[in-house]
Amino acid sequence: MRQITVVSVIAAATQLGGWCTPAQAQSVVFYGLVDTGVEYIHNANPAGQSVVRMQGLTGELPSRWGVKGSEPLGDGYNAIFTLESGFNAGTGTLGQGGRLFGRQAFVGLDGPLGALTFGRQYTMLAWGSLYADFIGPGIYGIDSFDSGFEVPRSDNTVAYRKSFDGLTVGASYSFGRDASPAGGSNTPGEGTCAGSIPGNAEACREWSAMLGYDAKNWGTTVVYDRQNGGPGASVNMFNGLTPLPMADSGNRDSRLLVDGYLKFDKFIFSAVWINRRVKADSLVTPDVTSNQFVLEGEYKVTPSLTIDSLVQRIVNSQQDTRATMEMMRATYSLSARTAVYAQVAFLQNSRNAAYAVSAAGGTPAKGMNQAAAMLGMRHSF
Repeated sequence: MRQITVVSVIAAATQLGGWCTPAQAQSVVFYGLVDTGVEYIHNANPAGQSVVRMQGLTGELPSRWGVKGSEPLGDGYNAIFTLESGFNAGTGTLGQGGRLFGRQAFVGLDGPLGALTFGRQYTMLAWGSLYADFIGPGIYGIDSFDSGFEVPRSDNTVAYRKSFDGLTVGASYSFGRDASPAGGSNTPGEGTCAGSIPGNAEACREWSAMLGYDAKNWGTTVVYDRQNGGPGASVNMFNGLTPLPMADSGNRDSRLLVDGYLKFDKFIFSAVWINRRVKADSLVTPDVTSNQFVLEGEYKVTPSLTIDSLVQRIVNSQQDTRATMEMMRATYSLSARTAVYAQVAFLQNSRNAAYAVSAAGGTPAKGMNQAAAMLGMRHSF
């Protein structure tokens, strides 16, 4: 991230109702990242055909640009804001369903008692998996089995976070978790859920809570996230089966995340467990539970070369779908801001499952395995 010329700006006095109010020093940062490359997928559709394509939204990391700033208010408190836009590098179009600031758009206060923010922002699932999931929101990662982990965020949200002596606590509450533009949604295949319905306070609400501890060489976190149903909502298990209706405010989609990591000299190892429980508006399968188990490793070969890998397994007994996935990635830094990478991934579906290896899509037939590879480049500014 790079500070632009308004890093320390003393703005001109503002005339308000005849009163002249001097502005305080304000720090503003403009930043971004562009990441794209070419991907190959074997068995990219139910017919077993392959595809070669350019990825726009994410490769190793999602492409985005943003502006964030802070203004000191005294006694250790600061007013803060962030406006962050996701985009598809291959086509130049906006991500997150065509939103201008689809990744983040919030304002708040940060100080000795913690940070309190208001707007569109990450839920605690994103913050809770930040250190253990170092593969991150790439094209072959945790979100291949659960797109709800593709940097989870919600609309109309009040969030709080505080860290002290290695301990981190956080919570978020959304009054209407997804008011996406037509044709878009926070999570693919799950529709929209704008909420704030008179007489139905529970519809489309979402809340999350986090408790974590980080020491010098290890850390662990527990997060719980719950989404309520509402008009227009459905729930997608991302296993190739038809999404389940979730139109009633009494429906629930919850995730329990438990993770931990260990750091050695040049090696990092982590483990993640995600338990998902769905209470849907369906007579056939009203209750669905899935368990996702993830192991990740990262090795710093040289200051410029990093090798990381992932092995994960998901089990959904009610819908009789299971899958295993392996991936490996090599990243070479050409400079502090520019890197090239190569990654490969393999996925094995059970007889009734049709999970996709790529977070960018490409669903195979039930029981069909997939292989994928990508060469890419990213640059941050």
